[in-house]
Amino acid sequence: MKNYFRRGILFLMCLLLSSASVLWGDEGRISGYFFGDYYYVLKSHNAELEERNGFQYRRVYFNYDKDLSEAFSMRFRFEMNGAAFPTDRQKIEPYLKNGYLRWKKPEWRTNLYLGLCSNPTWKNVERLWGYRSVAETPLHLHKMGNGSDFGVALQGDVDKSKKVSYHLIFANGTSTSAEIDGNKKVAFSLAAKPVKGLILEGYADLENAVDRGRWYTLQGFLGYQREQFRLGLQLANQTREREDKNILVSSVFGSAQLLEKKVWAFARFDRLFDPSPAANKGYIHFDGTAAPNMILVGLDWKPMEALNIMPNLVFVFYDEPDSGAKPDATIMPRLTAFFRF
Repeated sequence: MKNYFRRGILFLMCLLLSSASVLWGDEGRISGYFFGDYYYVLKSHNAELEERNGFQYRRVYFNYDKDLSEAFSMRFRFEMNGAAFPTDRQKIEPYLKNGYLRWKKPEWRTNLYLGLCSNPTWKNVERLWGYRSVAETPLHLHKMGNGSDFGVALQGDVDKSKKVSYHLIFANGTSTSAEIDGNKKVAFSLAAKPVKGLILEGYADLENAVDRGRWYTLQGFLGYQREQFRLGLQLANQTREREDKNILVSSVFGSAQLLEKKVWAFARFDRLFDPSPAANKGYIHFDGTAAPNMILVGLDWKPMEALNIMPNLVFVFYDEPDSGAKPDATIMPRLTAFFRF
């Protein structure tokens, strides 16, 4: 009954948003995307996953954006995700990913957001990586942060030439879930673009939660982008006081155009210097007893502007653990599709 109620609410919301152009004029914009794969687990540290294969939706977005005036605008974004390696026949569950009011002040070069809005944690990294449809960036992949949060945020440019930008958020720290205590999270990003194509970013956050204690995160990012290629280097460290963990992660990635506007190649190497804090979670499973290394390679073919077809290969191998046997590697080829509307 609960699932039918949720789907009924989602249907009504979609119906209302679809008819918004009639109710509020024709300025509202509906957009979205979805991506998913056919995957095959050739080898895994978890023997139960070997030879597992299937088609899956990994994300569906449905957006409604509306300009309320010259200064104010709003966004509603619904997200649906399929379960990763489910053990029963679960349905795709929808939830609210973003719901905010934005106040734009061009003379201050500032945007004020109120509501469920984006975090700066991996925003610039993900934008330059360009293949969120293939794999999350490292902090996202290992559950070391949240993509959105409920609170108030400031985002804008320090100078008129837009070479230095900032993003500050003060929020619950619970992502799209309800707040359960009086503690909050503060995150801040400062990014510089000294020359065309180059970005340097420093990021820090502090979170205190009653159910997991204090987390501190520091991150540095260097990226370079031209029309035919992209390169990125990321280094991050997270301290978790209650668990007495200090997690260090690095990532280097790149992509290059092979055929004009049609085919790109991409590659990425992630190294965790500690066991993954998100063992056996997500669409790429990691063992929790040894430090993992991930290699990701693939091709990106765009048969039309709104569609990307991306054959790719995930390879995860491990350092020697402090005790016990070294986990087996993971080898998982996938065919990923990404469609926008």
